[in-house]
Order: sequence, then structure tokens, then C-alpha cells
Amino acid sequence: MALYVDADACPVKQEAERVATRHGLTMYLVSNGGLRPSQNPLVQVVIVSEGADEADKWIAERCGAGDVVVTSDIPLAAKCVKAGARVLRHNGEAFTAANIGQQLAMRDLMADLRAANPLGAGGGGKAFSKVDRSRFLDALEREIRAASRT
Repeated sequence: MALYVDADACPVKQEAERVATRHGLTMYLVSNGGLRPSQNPLVQVVIVSEGADEADKWIAERCGAGDVVVTSDIPLAAKCVKAGARVLRHNGEAFTAANIGQQLAMRDLMADLRAANPLGAGGGGKAFSKVDRSRFLDALEREIRAASRT
């Protein structure tokens, strides 16, 4: 059992490290660079080669049943769910076998709508809040406990 974090632009790395340490889990922070090495012996910082989706490929090739993955990347989440991993967004929402198809379809629809908008209007998502951080901590704790029972 391990915790994999898609660390590029991840706002909950410290929270994930606290939970992983409490459970004695190895945590992999996977990124294209720019991360400081951790002093925590349970945290492995993995820097992958430059290129689109290299961090995603690294995580998808290694995760499996009993692992927990933290990502907001929906295609990566789909691969991890298919491999049997438990997957969370940074705000604590879970990707599951029951909802990943809908998540992929919505992602594709939104990409098409953005591409069709000649004015380029639209605005990112909502800001990451303390409530999202708290929801993430609670969800990660639940997922790790559930994964350890399987």
C-alpha cells in the first residue's frame, strides 16, 4: 500500500504527508521538477523527464489495488481507478468506477465548449478553500483506512 501524489500544482502535499506519516505509508510525490526533497524517510520525491503526462504515466504504471492516488487529472484518475486504486481530487472528492465515465465525458464536453468560444471567456474554477483542505484530509483518512482493510 502506497500513496501517490500527482504533485505538480497540488495544494495538499503537506496534508497528504501528515496523513501518510501517521499511517506509516510510503508517499510518492511525482512531478516534472521544482519540488524540494523531503526530510521525511517515508516521502519519495520522484522527478520524471520533461514531457506531457510523464508524471501521470509514472503513477499509472505503478499504482494498483490497495493504493491511494491524489490527482485532479481525470484521465490519470481513470487509469488508476481501472488499476484498482482509490483516487481523490485535491478537494476530497473521490473518483470511482461508478463516476469516472461521467467525469471523463464532462471533461471532454467542457473542452469542446471552451474550444468553441470565440471570445475565450470563462474563468478557471473556484478558489481552493479551507473547507476543501479539511474535506481532503477527512477523505484521505477514510480512503487509507478502507484501502488497508482490503
